[in-house]
Amino acid sequence: QVQLVESGGGLVQAGGSLRLSCTHSGRTFSSDAMGWFRQAPGKEREFVAGISRSGLSTYYADSVKDRFTISRLNAKNMVSLQMNSLKPDDTAVYYCAADRVLGARLPPSPDYWGKGTLVTVSS
Repeated sequence: QVQLVESGGGLVQAGGSLRLSCTHSGRTFSSDAMGWFRQAPGKEREFVAGISRSGLSTYYADSVKDRFTISRLNAKNMVSLQMNSLKPDDTAVYYCAADRVLGARLPPSPDYWGKGTLVTVSS
């Protein structure tokens, strides 16, 4: 059983930055592709970014491309999401996800989810 714990959410003004982190335990970290999803109030959960098992491949939603960067540190069982130039539309609960998919494109229903961390961007 994989456990995922997110941290780093909070309140930030538009144009600001936040860095989310997620720690992974329960099985070999390098056997999982990792990703971030988000769910805004009244909306469905959507994919944000993904990174392959090795970290060599990444994939982003168009809405965050060139603003967000996903990275992983296999030695520390950790994946991060650096979010820059934040907009009010980025306000959501952000979820870390793990899946054994090959590549960086996680499926809509990954094997495991974290409990989420709230990001609020004020205008």
